[in-house]
Amino acid sequence: MSVNTAQWRLGLFAAVAVLAYWNALAPYGEATARSVAAALQAAIGISALVIALVVARRTTGTARWWRLLVAGAMSSWLVGEVAWFLSGGATGSDTAPLIAVVAYFLPPVLSLAAMIVLAGGGGGLHGRHAGSLRHSRVVTVLDGLVAAAAFSILAFIAGLGAMTGAALPRSQNTTVVVAYSLLELVVVVVAALMAMAYRRDRPDRVNYLLLSGGVLTIAASDRLAAYLRTVGVESGDLWCGVGFALGPLMIGFALALRRPRPMSGRGEDAMDWLQAFLPYIGFLLIISLLSFHLLIDEQIPSPVTFATLLMIGLVTARQVVAMRAQRLLTRQLYEAQTRLAHQVHHDALTGLPNRLLFAQRLDEAMHDGKFVLIFVDIDDFKEVNDQFGHAAGDELLCAVGDRLRQCVGPSDTLARIGGDEFAILVEGDHEAPEVVADKLRVALRDPFAVHGSSVRVRASMGLVRPSAHEPAPTSDDLLRQADISMYAGKRLGKDTAVVYRPSSGVSVDFVSALRQADGGVPAGFALAYQPVVVLPHAAPMAVEALARWTTPNGMQMPPETFVAVAEGAGLGAALDAMVLDLACREVQEAGLDLALHVNIGAARLGNRAFETQVVATLQRHGMEPERLILEITETVPIVDLSKGAAAIRRLTAVGVKVALDDFGSGFNSLSYLHALPVDVVKLDRSLAAGGEPGRDLALYRSVIGLCDALNLDVIAEGIEYPEQVDTLLAAGCRLAQGHLFGRAMPMSELCRTLAESREGAVSGP
Repeated sequence: MSVNTAQWRLGLFAAVAVLAYWNALAPYGEATARSVAAALQAAIGISALVIALVVARRTTGTARWWRLLVAGAMSSWLVGEVAWFLSGGATGSDTAPLIAVVAYFLPPVLSLAAMIVLAGGGGGLHGRHAGSLRHSRVVTVLDGLVAAAAFSILAFIAGLGAMTGAALPRSQNTTVVVAYSLLELVVVVVAALMAMAYRRDRPDRVNYLLLSGGVLTIAASDRLAAYLRTVGVESGDLWCGVGFALGPLMIGFALALRRPRPMSGRGEDAMDWLQAFLPYIGFLLIISLLSFHLLIDEQIPSPVTFATLLMIGLVTARQVVAMRAQRLLTRQLYEAQTRLAHQVHHDALTGLPNRLLFAQRLDEAMHDGKFVLIFVDIDDFKEVNDQFGHAAGDELLCAVGDRLRQCVGPSDTLARIGGDEFAILVEGDHEAPEVVADKLRVALRDPFAVHGSSVRVRASMGLVRPSAHEPAPTSDDLLRQADISMYAGKRLGKDTAVVYRPSSGVSVDFVSALRQADGGVPAGFALAYQPVVVLPHAAPMAVEALARWTTPNGMQMPPETFVAVAEGAGLGAALDAMVLDLACREVQEAGLDLALHVNIGAARLGNRAFETQVVATLQRHGMEPERLILEITETVPIVDLSKGAAAIRRLTAVGVKVALDDFGSGFNSLSYLHALPVDVVKLDRSLAAGGEPGRDLALYRSVIGLCDALNLDVIAEGIEYPEQVDTLLAAGCRLAQGHLFGRAMPMSELCRTLAESREGAVSGP
């Protein structure tokens, strides 16, 4: 239905309404006004009949049948009107002939059939709109009861007026009048209910609403005419004749619409408002009618009073049910929006935040400027997909996400940003990026169960911490920097953690730097020292030398990365010798009277040349062999245990102690404790990260008890919280190392820290 056609029909409707109301004023006398009203109604009725027949001839199926039924209804009405007119109805007769009465009974029946055919054949009542209040069964029942109550009140107070020629079926027989009133009641209730439930997406909705609106207008006008005659308003039939003109006109509009498109914009909004307001129209009309009844000093019968109260109660109940349904709909919409927002901002596989949400969190964190951004990429993930299938790869990604989630705090953000890449935003400035990366590496160290197999996961990480001396980057810049750092680590051999520096485009090669040093200290290489303390007073008794290397471009490489590269290039012994020489020199120059722990690779066991270098280094720096503890780190498993045991005995013979590092992880096993005559066992930090004090205590007690039985000293690594100290003391461990007692620091800072702690201990008492 085009806009111009709709406007034309609206204009015609307004013109007919003005003409009918002007005629109701009877400016040229009531007799003439009644003749004009009859002529107007007849002209509109005949026009509607012609339209119905013409359009029905051009259509098929349901579209034809409902129009033919309407044509039959209009024909019967016209037959009844002609028969009544010829019998003297126009001259004041109150009773129509039998043929007219019979003809008057057919329009309601045929109109009802037409509405049912239109609604059913057009699919207007099939299906329900999710959340639509008017489709609630309870609301539907209440709407039907309200419509029935309203029309029943109108029919009841019409009283004797229905026995006159002012109302259909223009009969004075009580049985006939009651039967007709009941028939109209059925038509009104069914028409109203179907109008309220008609689907808004059906193009035939306009046809049905116009058709049912015309039928309801005619029925209401008919009963209202009877009421006005009952209360003595003689010209009431003229005023109600307006409805007898507008009703057929609306039906004619419905008949003329052949294939209307679904309405949109204001037209659709108007239809929606009409359907929503329809349940209250009858209620408002009855309230208005009863108010008029009281204004003309007429008494309201008791049945009408009770029926009105019942109708008010039904409307109230309907509103309560509708409000409850509206609340339910609002909650469902809110939950749907929440689910949609979650889907938009979260990864469908792992349930973690996605790149979009991560970028938003990163933008928020950039306002404070205190955070660490970490890019995590699983190394050789394609091999998992190729070997086990993509389903296993998805399972592994979920397991990795769960494992990483345990390493972040409640204020941090872990996200999957695509493929096998994760991103972590650690807010605050509590820990250095290398420390955070170390925790993640430890978390991924344990194997993952995938489809009945054990899979070890290694990851390359790129770390970024914003600098106050550089221009403020965007979140995309930071993600790109983290990505650059991560791929720089992959080029170095994977399983790396690389901290981004602005000049990260410069090539990085530790092997070349070590070779160029020719036995000396490479550029950017330094040692940091972390204290080993005696519990419970945390008094330092030793320090461990930890290697650090900053590349020429300012990028900080983690020890695991450059140590693995040196081992792969066959320079592991040279690196260990250089670290040992530098550590002994710095300890002696600083006058530090603590024992020194130095890490050496397991491949050095049995290397006679390296053993000679150890003795020569101690002599060169004048350091007592008893102060040196060599920690065996397992970059490769110790295959020949007897050969390794002999090497340890030779070192012990010169006074050097040997420690087994990271016990409880990697290749370490109980067989090492039995076969290797070490002096010290260092428990891996993963044993302190269980999170269950009871289980941690039981595990510590079992391991420490075994070491005590073998006469081995035990040092617990990775201690960060006072609660862990309580667990160690309860388990009988007296040596510990971790951030709780001090982080790795340069020798100058370590000496200053130790001096301050000693001064505090002296001044304390």
